[in-house]
Amino acid sequence: MALSRREFFKTSGAGLAAGLLGFSLDPVEAKAREFGLRYAKETTTICPYCAVGCGMIAHTLDGNLVNVEGDPDHPINEGALCPKGSSVLQLRDNNARVTKPMYRAPGAKEWKAVDWDWALDEIAKKVKKTRDATFVAKSGIKVKEKVGDREVEKTVEAVVNRTNGIAHVGSAALDNEECYLLQKFLRGLGLVAIEHQARI
Repeated sequence: MALSRREFFKTSGAGLAAGLLGFSLDPVEAKAREFGLRYAKETTTICPYCAVGCGMIAHTLDGNLVNVEGDPDHPINEGALCPKGSSVLQLRDNNARVTKPMYRAPGAKEWKAVDWDWALDEIAKKVKKTRDATFVAKSGIKVKEKVGDREVEKTVEAVVNRTNGIAHVGSAALDNEECYLLQKFLRGLGLVAIEHQARI
């Protein structure tokens, strides 16, 4: 193969520059890296953040969550994830995550960690107290009734069994079954103001 003087200097200069910059000029052995998730269990799931319902693939290895990525087979997101969905791994591996119930007494400046049993008992007491104070068993409802040729408006007392003192805002992280059970529970308490994060 014949090289011109100019081509010789170009080739030599490029090789010299690569050597000076620290690149090894030794022949390289072509070898594929071992796939890190090769032995991980793959499970499909739904992103817990908003109400869109993007599909995710979660990889677990020895019971530990090691990777989360968008599910390319999911019809909603087709493998793409927003910044919140991409960082979903931090829900499990996050040193700043609060894992115990926190309580701040009236007038106090500091939060303190409390026991789960105590926290649930306090919530139940406050819900019962508020429900008892605001519960309405019967209410007057105006209805129109036809008497002969004319309509007459009258007030009828009806059983309503509701409380307007408590409201509930649901979470998009709940699945259909959890939402169903939550609705049954809240309606049983007599709540009327039941909303969901997706509608707000």
